[in-house]
Amino acid sequence: MKGYHYLNKKGVFRLENPELTSYLYFPIANESGVMSSVTPTLGGDSKMGQNTFLLAPVSSEDLHNNKSSRNFWCCIDGKGGWSATGKSAWQEDLTFTGEKEETALEAGIMWQKVIRTSSALGITSEIISFVPHTEDSVEIMLVTIKNCGNQELSFLPTAAIPLYGRSADNIRDHRNVTSLLHRIVTTEHGVILNPTLTFDERGHHKNTVVYGVLGAVGEGEAPTGFFPCVEDFIGEGGSFTNPRAINEISINPVKAGARIDGYEAMGGIQFPKATLAPGEENTYILVMGYSSSTEGMERTAEKFLSKSACLKALEVTKEYWEEKINVSYQTGSEAFDAWMHWVNFQPMLRRIYGCSFLPHHDYGRGGRGWRDLWQDCLALLIMNPSGVRDMLISNFGGVRVDGTNATIIGNKQGEFIADRNNITRVWMDHGVWPFLTTKLYIMQSGDIHILLNKNYYFKDPQAVRGEEKDSLWKPEDGNRLKTANGEEYQGSILEHMLLEHLAEFYDVGEHNHIRLRGADWNDALDMAKERGESVAFTSVFGSNLDQMADLILSLDMLGTKKLSFFKELAILLADDDKLYDSIEGKQELLKEYCDSCRHTISGENFEISCEELAANLKRKADWIREHIRKTEWITNKEGYSWYNGYYDNHGRQVDGDHEAGVRMMLTGQVFTIMSNTATQEQVKAIVAAADEYLYDNSIGGYKLNTNFNEVKDDLGRMFGFAYGHKENGAVFAHMAVMYANALYQRGFAAEGYKVIKSLFDHCNNFEKSRIYPGIPEYIGDNGRGLYHYLTGSASWLLLTVLTEMFGVKGKLGDLSLEPKLMPEQFDANHQAGVEFIFAERKLNIRYINKSGNEDASYQVGNIFIDGAPYHCEAANGVIPRCDIEALEASKEHTITVELI
Repeated sequence: MKGYHYLNKKGVFRLENPELTSYLYFPIANESGVMSSVTPTLGGDSKMGQNTFLLAPVSSEDLHNNKSSRNFWCCIDGKGGWSATGKSAWQEDLTFTGEKEETALEAGIMWQKVIRTSSALGITSEIISFVPHTEDSVEIMLVTIKNCGNQELSFLPTAAIPLYGRSADNIRDHRNVTSLLHRIVTTEHGVILNPTLTFDERGHHKNTVVYGVLGAVGEGEAPTGFFPCVEDFIGEGGSFTNPRAINEISINPVKAGARIDGYEAMGGIQFPKATLAPGEENTYILVMGYSSSTEGMERTAEKFLSKSACLKALEVTKEYWEEKINVSYQTGSEAFDAWMHWVNFQPMLRRIYGCSFLPHHDYGRGGRGWRDLWQDCLALLIMNPSGVRDMLISNFGGVRVDGTNATIIGNKQGEFIADRNNITRVWMDHGVWPFLTTKLYIMQSGDIHILLNKNYYFKDPQAVRGEEKDSLWKPEDGNRLKTANGEEYQGSILEHMLLEHLAEFYDVGEHNHIRLRGADWNDALDMAKERGESVAFTSVFGSNLDQMADLILSLDMLGTKKLSFFKELAILLADDDKLYDSIEGKQELLKEYCDSCRHTISGENFEISCEELAANLKRKADWIREHIRKTEWITNKEGYSWYNGYYDNHGRQVDGDHEAGVRMMLTGQVFTIMSNTATQEQVKAIVAAADEYLYDNSIGGYKLNTNFNEVKDDLGRMFGFAYGHKENGAVFAHMAVMYANALYQRGFAAEGYKVIKSLFDHCNNFEKSRIYPGIPEYIGDNGRGLYHYLTGSASWLLLTVLTEMFGVKGKLGDLSLEPKLMPEQFDANHQAGVEFIFAERKLNIRYINKSGNEDASYQVGNIFIDGAPYHCEAANGVIPRCDIEALEASKEHTITVELI
């Protein structure tokens, strides 16, 4: 097995024999709702949501189990049917053919091309798949058939795309019954499916979505016939890889104007018989998609039913997506730069697909979770910051007054939905991410006054942090918190973040760390609701309180001396060391607060000075830091030291020596380092322990945990997974990248680089990772990358490479340059660079390493902007925002930085 190679700096790659690797799939989509996955043999599916699948939904195992695909047949005179996608029974059987056909895949952002050649038959196919970036709800296949032999080639071409046309639920639930709803017609160019009703969890409703496959030859020549029904196309005893309609002339296509009701639909389209001279080629266009009517489907398809129109749409689509990826890198490794181009793109895919709708992501019903809202904003802040302000403010509308948040997120910005199923689950880490994201926004933009903007609080029957119900609330009351007099209350963004953190501060277990409740970042730590505690995230809440205090002091310096909050919040600002040490006292205070605002709040406010509030928060932050340092630093019998990260549902420390083997979890190390809970000496010790117990270079680096050798059902379902898979001991890219980020932040550049380089080296080695370029959710024990594309690790890797590795970050709106690049990352001219947007200016930062150091211990020396020496009183490589904004907006500007 040979790996792919890059064809340009934009990450376009080529892979020979792609169908010889299992589980490969590629995303093609648009922002208008079309979400497709396509394999090297044109398998996969297409959908616009859980209840709107054009092609039958597939999970990862279906990729090799399923015979259904976007097939294209050439029935060659005297030789039978040849599949341009390789999906025929005889082409898949190498013992029958004697030799494998030549195949190659090329792909770039949102497009895939597969080339297949049969030298024995003298025929080559090239199939380009893409989804136009426009509002058109279609997927396009551009099929080119070429005579690569030395004799005339005659064949009868037929597209064969099974139409599913209903909810994913119907795969198992009433598959046959829902086919009886089908009304299928043939038109001049294709097959249209218009079911009468929909049967799914929403009930029985009149159908509003029309599905179709339409086709043309060259510049618009119509097909000659159609196979609109699966049964008729495959014939008795046939299959999608051996259809009778291709190999038996007795099965004839129907003409335009035919109708068939109550059967599984088939997008079977037969084109005029073709005869090609050597070197000659024909192009066939297939448009599959969605509309609200037959006429609408035909109008949309008509835009693309010519070769010239398709090629133009393809080029415009390529340009559209490349323009959106406005961060690029230049290092000593062109492969790393190209790989990062895909990583930069991945957060865009997550905003389109959510956490579902690719073959490995066969769970959920679409959409994103609370954590995703904020972490996906990290990438937006870097690549498209203009719309993030309103998005951030809107997202705070999901916070409840008890410090928890809505878990069902609507399709519209700022839309949150009450849980009608009364499923109460609280993730204790959810309060962390809004602050981290908002702080990044403030640092990048300097817009600290966003903290004073207001939004509503979410209201539903959940109360007292998921432990009780508000029996007075009714659905007709709406989903906004009200005051006693019935007015919808709005509080500042700062108030929302304060509430999330202060409520957590008091929500402690028997060791005075924040309760784990339903889980934290690791969703699979979900079986310690009663006595579990997350030391890892307690440390982050403490760090956030400290940094929140700093922002409040910045407000004070800018003239906002006092802040106003709703009256009940004052309960949570109690400031007493004895109270902090009292677990029972904290729990009682939290209950008092939650009861005070169970149904409504008074509507009264109180004021507090910025200085007093900041001091209050810093004391709480200091208490958390010192408490963890005193109670959770462990040393095992082999002499390694690290932080315990959790307590299980029996109230026992999780990390440390155990009769079943050493137990260490990476999460507890990441966040104690990132939060400055770990001292510099402790960071060194943690690195040594992680290298000893968690690092495995053969699978990409740092595993999430050691093998507990136990189905630990007093902590989480992860321990039911086989070790080395998913949350149980896989190299979980998200946490590994956050480990790198934490190490960089604390000045451990070489150690941070090791984490990222290990991931890159593995993922970029196709023979090991067996995935296309990019970063997966995790790497399994056999080295395969899994759950590709839709992962929060991409946002964190983009953030880490830009702001820590290249050291390009905001500092209350100013541009700070603090690179931590290792010597090997500079090119042969000792240069490295990054292009990105800052203060609405396109900047190209060029670092020239003149230090000669063998590590990242250089300093920023001379700075040049567009070749002119730059002088500023600000030290340490900080360029004031006003100087960036003074640069001409229409041009790209080069900032050259000498490192000494």
